[in-house]
Amino acid sequence: MQLSEAQIERFSRHILLPEVGGAGQRKLLASSALVVGAGGLGSPALLYLAAAGVGRLGIVDGDAVELSNLHRQIAHTARDVGRNKALSAAEAIHAIRPDCAVWALPERLRAENVCDALRGYDLVLDGSDNFPTRFLVADACWLAGIPLVSAAVIQFGGQLMTVLPGKGNPCYRCFLPEPPPPETMPTCAQAGVLGPLAGVMGTLQATEALKVLLGLDGLLTHATLVVDALDWSFLTARRAPNPACALCGNEPTIHDVADAQEALCCPEGRCVTASA
Repeated sequence: MQLSEAQIERFSRHILLPEVGGAGQRKLLASSALVVGAGGLGSPALLYLAAAGVGRLGIVDGDAVELSNLHRQIAHTARDVGRNKALSAAEAIHAIRPDCAVWALPERLRAENVCDALRGYDLVLDGSDNFPTRFLVADACWLAGIPLVSAAVIQFGGQLMTVLPGKGNPCYRCFLPEPPPPETMPTCAQAGVLGPLAGVMGTLQATEALKVLLGLDGLLTHATLVVDALDWSFLTARRAPNPACALCGNEPTIHDVADAQEALCCPEGRCVTASA
């Protein structure tokens, strides 16, 4: 695959980087990524992945744009209020890079459709804001052997990690074995979130995703990046495989998405892709 003159000009600042170059840019153009949630995290992640030259992007979000979203969900504008977020974000992507192939799924993500939604992608980015969806996506990615970059943000804090399926790497359940009780983990709608911090975390998520797609070192596969915007501390908390993990341990009890869904105790599989 040869880069066109227009592509060489568009991605010239990437091509100048020794870690990317022409070969790396061609790799990005041939790659694909699925973003779960087109909200505060997914919006900047999607726009930067498109701008960076990722060839095919998928978006899953069953929510509609609300006025209260617009202080942080920068893929959407005032005229998009009431529209589905996946469809709105697809238009924003095409406005930045018309030749980017975009697939939008304006539906809730459930055990019944998660495998089909993930199939064929090189990488998944999770930007949802509820734990049932996070666990469903993380379990499905691990079982399908798809790398996952997961980010979270609330109030003035954020987290970022990467999960590479395979022996010796910790899965998401090694970090958090099961969803915490809902009453202990408020959502952004309940606790609030600083708008630009969602952009910071979504941009970091896109950066990590590009490193995965380019095959670069220094990934957050064995650590979680913890960001506190109040004192601007960036800490890395180490993660390690858990031999007793239900998904990847020595005697796993989760072998498919049905097992994973049952372990979540999520009634009727009605996990939604509500986005931060």
